[in-house]
Amino acid sequence: MGNIVPLAIWAALILLGLGLIAQVIFGLRNLTYGKISPVSMLIVALPLLLMVVLGFSVGSWAQAGVITVLVMFGLTVVSLLLSGLRSMFTF
Repeated sequence: MGNIVPLAIWAALILLGLGLIAQVIFGLRNLTYGKISPVSMLIVALPLLLMVVLGFSVGSWAQAGVITVLVMFGLTVVSLLLSGLRSMFTF
């Protein structure tokens, strides 16, 4: 049982990596075909860009990950608040 755990972890990491590569490839393909706007692609890539910038500027990658999650939670709350206010005052 002890030998299967590292193999399962590696299998999960490999599948995760393949999934991320497929998402990037198909996202770029849809961007070149005009099926998706560059702004929406940037919104999807924002957490990754924020993580990379914070990872190189903050001391550790774990701290950068926590800050990224907190910033994304904050942006989500602000966007939900603005969306609700906009729909409340639109006649």
